[in-house]
Amino acid sequence: MSTERTDRPVAARAGVVDLTVVVPAYNEEHRLGPTLDAVTAYLNDVDGGNRWGDWEIVVVDDGSTDRTREIAERAAAAAPEGPGRTPRIRLVGSPRNRGKGHALRQGVLASRGRLVLVTDADLAAPIEELEALDKALGEGHAAAIGSRARPGATIARHQHRLRELLGRTGNFLIRATSVPGIRDTQCGFKLFDGDRARAAFGAARLDGWGIDVEILMYFRRSGWPVAEVPVRWSHQAGSKVRPFDYIRVLAELVMLRARAVPKGHLLVAVLFLVLSVALYSGRWAAPAHRYLPDSLQDQNQWEWFFAVTADSVRHLHDPLFTTLQGFPDGVNLMANTAMLGLSVPLAPVTWLFGPAVALNVAMTGGLAATAFAWYRLILKRLVRTRWAAATGALLAAFAPPMVSHAHAHPNFVVLFMIPLIIERALRLCEGRRVRRDGVVLGLFATYQIFLGEEPLLLAVMGMVLFALAYAVVRRDVVKTVWRPLLRGLGVAAAVALPLVAFPLYWQFLGPQSYKSVLHGDNAGNSPLALLSFAERSLAGSRERAAALALNPTEQNAFYGWPLVALAFAIVVRLWRSAAVKALAFTAVAAALLSLGPKFRIPLTDVVLPGPWALLAHRPLFESVIESRVAMVCAPALGMLLALALDRLAAARVPYRLVGFAAVAAALVPIVPAPLRAVDRADVPAFVADGTWKRYVGPGESLVPVPLPDPGNAEALHWQTEAGLGFRLPGGYFNGPYGPDHVGIYGASPRWTSNLLRDIRYSGRAPEITDAWRAQARRDFAYWHAGVLVLAPQQNDGVLRETVDQLVGRAGTWTGGVWIWDLSNVQRGS
Repeated sequence: MSTERTDRPVAARAGVVDLTVVVPAYNEEHRLGPTLDAVTAYLNDVDGGNRWGDWEIVVVDDGSTDRTREIAERAAAAAPEGPGRTPRIRLVGSPRNRGKGHALRQGVLASRGRLVLVTDADLAAPIEELEALDKALGEGHAAAIGSRARPGATIARHQHRLRELLGRTGNFLIRATSVPGIRDTQCGFKLFDGDRARAAFGAARLDGWGIDVEILMYFRRSGWPVAEVPVRWSHQAGSKVRPFDYIRVLAELVMLRARAVPKGHLLVAVLFLVLSVALYSGRWAAPAHRYLPDSLQDQNQWEWFFAVTADSVRHLHDPLFTTLQGFPDGVNLMANTAMLGLSVPLAPVTWLFGPAVALNVAMTGGLAATAFAWYRLILKRLVRTRWAAATGALLAAFAPPMVSHAHAHPNFVVLFMIPLIIERALRLCEGRRVRRDGVVLGLFATYQIFLGEEPLLLAVMGMVLFALAYAVVRRDVVKTVWRPLLRGLGVAAAVALPLVAFPLYWQFLGPQSYKSVLHGDNAGNSPLALLSFAERSLAGSRERAAALALNPTEQNAFYGWPLVALAFAIVVRLWRSAAVKALAFTAVAAALLSLGPKFRIPLTDVVLPGPWALLAHRPLFESVIESRVAMVCAPALGMLLALALDRLAAARVPYRLVGFAAVAAALVPIVPAPLRAVDRADVPAFVADGTWKRYVGPGESLVPVPLPDPGNAEALHWQTEAGLGFRLPGGYFNGPYGPDHVGIYGASPRWTSNLLRDIRYSGRAPEITDAWRAQARRDFAYWHAGVLVLAPQQNDGVLRETVDQLVGRAGTWTGGVWIWDLSNVQRGS
């Protein structure tokens, strides 16, 4: 008997047989012999007949280092010859171990059978189960999978419980991401139509365990029906499959999908990433030492969020609460935008490179991923032209409001889950796999909650507006979609609610929770903001934008009048389209809602009520900055633009040129400029070199003068640079104030914190009396102050004199700051 090596189909070979049994083997000297004996005995005589006709066994030695090859050769010599004196048992293989996938591919491509059975060398599923699989092929299926998970399957011997749990979890993830509907993808007992098996394995690329899923995906793409047949199964000692091999399978499938992505998609993804990097180029020059001044104090806050989350992951602390800021009361992190869905996965980046780099990675990568997610949705649901979808996605992700929030508001930049949620909701409307799509939607919504709840609320508002408009235009569609949609939404809620119940309970009822955040009487857009240009837009003006927005991070409209005019023209031209009507209504309604509960007509003193007044005091909506609703317009405008460009692609040349010119005239003025970045302030040596450790004892805090607040949170940067080694009173976060737990920015103020803050901004100090000193002692005790630290800053002279009087002694210049050591005072009190 000769050993064959092959990596290509052998359809042209002579001697076609009825059945080939492929047995991959790697170091199977103890199990291969009994398996071959059992298979040979069964195939030689089935109830005294010859049911399987001509058969062969192909043993694939995957570079074994034991006696596997010798045992296979001995079995081949002992087996009877087939027709034409062909060997019944053949050996193929590799000189080195390549993996189960490579072995299966070799064996199937070397097969000659009209049917091909693949079975593991342990014969965990008895060879007699072949009859059940053959029956399924006789009913018109192209493949039959032996399943341990289908009703009717029996398991004689189970694996260890932990092993079985890990295996089921891995198999669930594989099914959810690759071959939904098939419960047992990894069972090694499968029967295929021979020609189709050779075609599928010939096209396969994976060498590991993931080839089982790759083959099933190939059959599904080809439209070849696959049956899942319950079988008898028994766990065999010495199995090569380990529970964590499922992770390897997932990794292989991810790589397979990545290789299968069309080059055009890759080019679009690279374009989005390049644009995102260009936007943040000022920070990427030196992420740890560059600051976005237009983010105000948000960059310090978000770097702190990433740092404290990474610290919680490393030390297995509660990720929903901390006393590192706002000491001693602490911070409810779930009630803040800590973005656990991103800060937790990026914890290793934070550990290795620091929170500044982690934040930059999150925002740069998240912005590009968001653009690509919009691109995929638009291409799949609206247009056929790839470049039209890419242009629409660019507008959706890089519109002026998004660029404004790119100033360290990752929760409004990393929105890649929103298009995925929309796509899954649209699938529900189709009513094909309602339960599965409902489960996936529930998981998507859960993850988005841990990325940002306010963007999810705005997205839901946009979806509802679109659905209402579409329902009016296409009532016939509503009659067919409302049942599966509602059923799927019910499934999604059933999945999501148990997962988010405790975090949401903690957010709304846990320590340091609050009812709502006050943003002032009216935080809506001016109508002029919708037509003007943002500060970072090519045609923008800093002064003009500042007059129409709360601050540089809240320029939530600013689409520019050329884009508004173009959108109006697109709607008029494509008005017959139901999607265009619904998108137009969504954009207009969102723009009107963003005006707030009341708005002034430009150039007049006339104030009119806005539609937001209907929602302003409702739960959840009361905490929304209403001008942000205009962000819903960005994807709506992007989709309208994509539809127009797709239509232009088929237009005659003169019309196409005019259309492209109009699009360029609308988009060029809002092309974003890179975000401004400056060298950030150095951390005082007192903190940077660890001198603070001599002054802050266990249970004590370092108290900056004045306390950090939303207007000046540089002390958070000190804390992250010190490895979160000390606690801070005050801070920049959302927390409760007063007996009603009304939400405010920062910690609940105390007399001394108010005093120091007022002096910093005004440069004037009141007369320090004994009452002030007594109150200061109470506040220092409340904060468990170990040391007061005054860094050089605005009005620092007046601040130092005031603290001298409050403490009763002069401060000491140490490590580039003035300090007042209160450790002994606190310990002695």
